[in-house]
Amino acid sequence: MLTGRHALVTGGGTGIGLAIARALAAEGAQVTITGRRLPVLQDAAATAPGLHAQQMDVADEGSVTAGIAAAIAARGPVTICVPNAGIAEGRALHKMDMAFWREMMAINLDGAFLTLRECLPGMRAAGWGRIIAVASVAGLRGLKGAPAYTASKHGLVGLVRGLSEDLAGSGITCNALCPAYVETEIVTRNAAHISQRAGISQDQAMQIMLSANRHGRLVTVDEVAAAALWLCRPGSDSINGQAIEIAGGQA
Repeated sequence: MLTGRHALVTGGGTGIGLAIARALAAEGAQVTITGRRLPVLQDAAATAPGLHAQQMDVADEGSVTAGIAAAIAARGPVTICVPNAGIAEGRALHKMDMAFWREMMAINLDGAFLTLRECLPGMRAAGWGRIIAVASVAGLRGLKGAPAYTASKHGLVGLVRGLSEDLAGSGITCNALCPAYVETEIVTRNAAHISQRAGISQDQAMQIMLSANRHGRLVTVDEVAAAALWLCRPGSDSINGQAIEIAGGQA
């Protein structure tokens, strides 16, 4: 289905990003996976044909510009762009310093903006493209204990909705995936942080997150990847400007 397409997935070495990258590659796309840790990317690229490692820090404008230019030079214009790289950490507002706030915005929001800016010209030239930003249910409602993360994901959903209006009718669609808690290393780390802050066991902390998912279990990375693939399939052309919940129910 995607033979001849070049996809780029930020944060593509692990978790949701890697699952999406593998799904796209399985359909014939050549997929550039980016991240800060080159050995992790190289190990990931070795797990499936069609994956290509490109070291890139989405919080650094020069790194994004150079990294995407290198990917385009090697594999042609990017026509499927998946801004997925992100960090998730809770912290009360009164305990938050400017460095924490800026890092959250630089990676979760600025990084998506820079990635889209560099990939969009190739889509415009081709007259076809798919932008699939990985946001969160925190982009649709407030997440208790994580105001900075919530703000960054609301910003990402807003970026998607605004850009979708500019791209309407161009052959390029722009949507956001909004998963609830997903079975990744991030959730495991967050369980440890909640455990330490609240003075409860990690099992109890995990149950808090499980109870936030309407179906009472963690979302799998493959479920998120399937939604991304659906947005690339024929017949998805009229899906534009949407924030698609993957949460086992209504957020």
